[in-house]
Amino acid sequence: MSDLLVVFLLLTFSCTGSSQETAPPQMVTALVGDDVVLPCLLKPPRDAAQMTVEWGKLDLEPRFVFVRHAGKEHLADQNRAYKGRTSLSEDKLKDGDVSLKLYDARHSDNGRYRCYIPKEVEGHFVELLVGSVSSAGISLSGFDEGSSGVMLDCKSAGWFPEPQLFWLDGEGNVLPAGPPETSRGPDGLYSVSSRVTVEKRHKNNFTCRVQQKDMNQSRETHVHVPDQFFMVHCKNSVPVILAVVLCFILIVAVVVFIWRWRQRKVSTDKQAENKNEEQGHLMGEERSKREEELLRIKIKDEEYLKHNFDVFMKIKEELEELKKQLIVLKEEEEKEFEENDKMFKEVEFKIKTSKKGDVRINAEDYEKLKEFMKQHNNKLEERKTKHEKLELNSDQLINKVRGEVEMMEEKKPE
Repeated sequence: MSDLLVVFLLLTFSCTGSSQETAPPQMVTALVGDDVVLPCLLKPPRDAAQMTVEWGKLDLEPRFVFVRHAGKEHLADQNRAYKGRTSLSEDKLKDGDVSLKLYDARHSDNGRYRCYIPKEVEGHFVELLVGSVSSAGISLSGFDEGSSGVMLDCKSAGWFPEPQLFWLDGEGNVLPAGPPETSRGPDGLYSVSSRVTVEKRHKNNFTCRVQQKDMNQSRETHVHVPDQFFMVHCKNSVPVILAVVLCFILIVAVVVFIWRWRQRKVSTDKQAENKNEEQGHLMGEERSKREEELLRIKIKDEEYLKHNFDVFMKIKEELEELKKQLIVLKEEEEKEFEENDKMFKEVEFKIKTSKKGDVRINAEDYEKLKEFMKQHNNKLEERKTKHEKLELNSDQLINKVRGEVEMMEEKKPE
């Protein structure tokens, strides 16, 4: 009982004496589960083996982390969270080193500690930061058909404090990616994730780096994306071709309508003229003017017929060229089907022969690739069907234009 009273008095009152180190709070970092030393040195150095030493944390109740008096450790007022987890080095005490060793560091240990010796004027403060790190995982997310790129996901959970995430290429350059998504769980630990679209490069090596600056900790995961994953997608030219064909059809329809309308107009005028001549309603002078007018109309019709003939010939040539382009697109789609099938077989072979832990490609990514490629092939099949219909429509339109051209050729002598 007397010993406890002495300890209480020593910890409550301060006596004058040599000064203790009074530098600003020193930052010490550790990872969960590590053993860490909180430094505290007497200046000038002297034997502290028989001194009373108190290590405390002001936000605790009780606040004592470690107490030593008369060469013995006192456990009566020690906080239960630190029982069996703290000690001083007996060998270093004689040199004035009263640093506290903390075992099995935990997140709850974070905070400011005070090293206090009652004989000294001031205490020494240490800021402890206990952090957590975790590895990152990369997985295949999908394909970007617009750029023929591959989308990669990177996720990492179990970090403290909050980390940062970066994507790097094979040369160490930072890749442009959207801001990472960060969340904090009930345990106070952070999770971070990010997605990036990568395009085919020299080596196709990519890195996901997660780092924490305060802890000076980082974790990296590397992935190699096979060349086969970067598909050369055919541009969907169906809408453009359809627009061109519809434009041609509209032009043909307008030209044919106007040409036939003018033919009917001339025929109607001639019939009216014959009727007027039979009835004798027209005088000689009026008949002469009417004949001149009909002659002018005839000349204009011949010019217009020649112009329409040239337009139809040009449309016919352009439609035939369009048909050739459709044939080329059809061949390219058939080739892409063959390349996809070849890629499947190569990737499947790599899956079967890859060693455990190989991060280049795994079974889950293969299944994703298989599903995306299935969807892509379905789209190719749809485009192929549209192209075949378009080719058939082009043939019909070409035949129609050819018939109009032949009819105009017959009309030319008339």
